[in-house]
Amino acid sequence: MLAFADPGLVIDVTRVVGMGTLTFMVAFGLTPVLTHFLYKYRFGKSIRDTGTTPIYSKLHARKAGTPVGGGIVVWGSVFLLALFFWLLAHLLPSVLTERLNFLTRSQTLLPLGALVASALVGLTDDFLNVRKIGPGGGGIGGVKARLVLYTVVAAFGAWWFFYKLEWSIIHVPGVGDFEIGWWYVPLFILVLVSTAFSVNESDGLDGLAGGILLFCFGAYTALAFAMGRVELAMFCAAIAGGLLAFLWFNVCPARFFMGDTGAMSMGMTLGVIAMLTNSALVLPIIAFPLVIESASVITQVFAKKALGIKLFASAPIHHHFEARGWPETKVTMRFWIVAAVSAGIGLVVGLLGMGN
Repeated sequence: MLAFADPGLVIDVTRVVGMGTLTFMVAFGLTPVLTHFLYKYRFGKSIRDTGTTPIYSKLHARKAGTPVGGGIVVWGSVFLLALFFWLLAHLLPSVLTERLNFLTRSQTLLPLGALVASALVGLTDDFLNVRKIGPGGGGIGGVKARLVLYTVVAAFGAWWFFYKLEWSIIHVPGVGDFEIGWWYVPLFILVLVSTAFSVNESDGLDGLAGGILLFCFGAYTALAFAMGRVELAMFCAAIAGGLLAFLWFNVCPARFFMGDTGAMSMGMTLGVIAMLTNSALVLPIIAFPLVIESASVITQVFAKKALGIKLFASAPIHHHFEARGWPETKVTMRFWIVAAVSAGIGLVVGLLGMGN
């Protein structure tokens, strides 16, 4: 006779997959409304030609005017559903509404707070950029200003984790847990800042960042589920569902761009989830394409300043491949393939190393 699966496991899998599917449908339905608003109020991207990035300006001149702020589709849908089901569970308590509610203090309140807070900061930067308000032609500023901003946001999260939650342990897959004391604070800041920076750098081609993030959050959905954190898995699945809807409209030629409101929120949240699941050392494997993107920028800047040479035709590295003649779609698809492989390897490392 066939053995039936554990009913509880089936229900939990249904909760996770169902929430991802529902978020996809909600985000897909909200996108036409958002795009109408973005085009109506001319929330378009300007391709600056300052002479410092001639290759990038030439390759992407045709994209001028395409709206930014598309990341609202992702985080907005997740936030609305989290709030809706939380209210539903409190106003109409039942087994069904409790299972649909994935907003819990122990698992998802912190990552959801990080998602929305950093998204609003990024949206402010997008608005200033579009309206050309601020230094350098608009926005918060260049790379240094962004890193300072990311550090401030990450520092608050580090303070909360270390002093409020008293977290100070780092897990090394296959080895075990280690008490690192106050070193947890700079580690936390490093993880969040580097992840947010890397996502921001990868948001340079139609569908590139969205596809990479989809595989990252998919891997963390499985990892959180394996840890028994079903609500956190539902949260990750909801983000993945929102990213799928975003990609439907963002693949080349993009209907809109993710913008800082998407890149910053996704990067910060991915870092928070990595710390919340105590898998910070697995994150560079899962998000390997993001590591390559940021590493190409750092090495390019260092080589130019210290050695007076350019290692890449243009940085981040996806622009280098563009400059070498690869079509934009080929670059994106190949990065997606690398992202799928690295996310799979990282997931395996995370799963095998959980018990040690």
